[in-house]
Amino acid sequence: MTDPGSGAAVTARALSLRGPRGWVYRDVDLAAGPGTLAAVEGPAGSGRTSLLLTLAGRMRPTGGEAAVDGLELPRQAARVRRIAALGHMPGVNQPDPALTVGEHLRERRLLHAPVLSLLGRGRDRQVSDALARAGLAVDGLPRGARTPVRDLDALQLLRLTVGLALAGRPRLLCVDDTDDRLHAGDREAVWRLLRSVAEDGVTVLAATTDAAAAGGLAGLVVRLPGGPADDAPDAPRDRPGDDACPAGGGDRRGRGGRSGDGTGSTGGEGRRDDDENEGEAADARV
Repeated sequence: MTDPGSGAAVTARALSLRGPRGWVYRDVDLAAGPGTLAAVEGPAGSGRTSLLLTLAGRMRPTGGEAAVDGLELPRQAARVRRIAALGHMPGVNQPDPALTVGEHLRERRLLHAPVLSLLGRGRDRQVSDALARAGLAVDGLPRGARTPVRDLDALQLLRLTVGLALAGRPRLLCVDDTDDRLHAGDREAVWRLLRSVAEDGVTVLAATTDAAAAGGLAGLVVRLPGGPADDAPDAPRDRPGDDACPAGGGDRRGRGGRSGDGTGSTGGEGRRDDDENEGEAADARV
């Protein structure tokens, strides 16, 4: 393992996830060094969300090999979860829209610095620093910390989720739907944000439908084909997922494998049908 203060190296070889209804993703290869910003590109149904969850130790693959900071997946998934955080991931961990920004911040303080929070000493520093890194100015919101999450625009919401994730000082950050409901200018802002996080030493895996939006900021691009045309002749034609089991610089290209054409959905407020397969693989989560 590398220095605990640096990003985590992430590797995968022929990594695959299959259920009785088909492939969620298949034969994915990647090698991201510490502090790399990697763009995981694929269309709806290509398994991007499931791949991020797998590499964050939250979902068990059914084939291939993967490791984070030398920790093998899925055998050491619990240890991977201690160093990997989920940022923006609609349908998985989105903030409660009925709560205020301040309520989410207090919850995160209690989670990551419970003793300091109870003593009233230093409780704001860790979360405040993380929000600053994510570029979210709470004082600039319409009602400050009392602003309900439902009143945030798409970019503000993404910044909030990234900031909350960084509060735990992870070595790997996974961010989904970097282009969801964002116009071109906001997409550029997101990739600049993620690049700055990577430059601080955190390895970042970010899912997108179009890696070109990264504007060359991503040091690694992994492409996941999707849809019937990309299935192998012998691949199942129906949806994946129900038997997936719980777990016990330059522009380099990672190879994404074949994927299924599932039509399930994770659900959740604001969740598009972007990665339909994820819902069918829900019981693979750990």
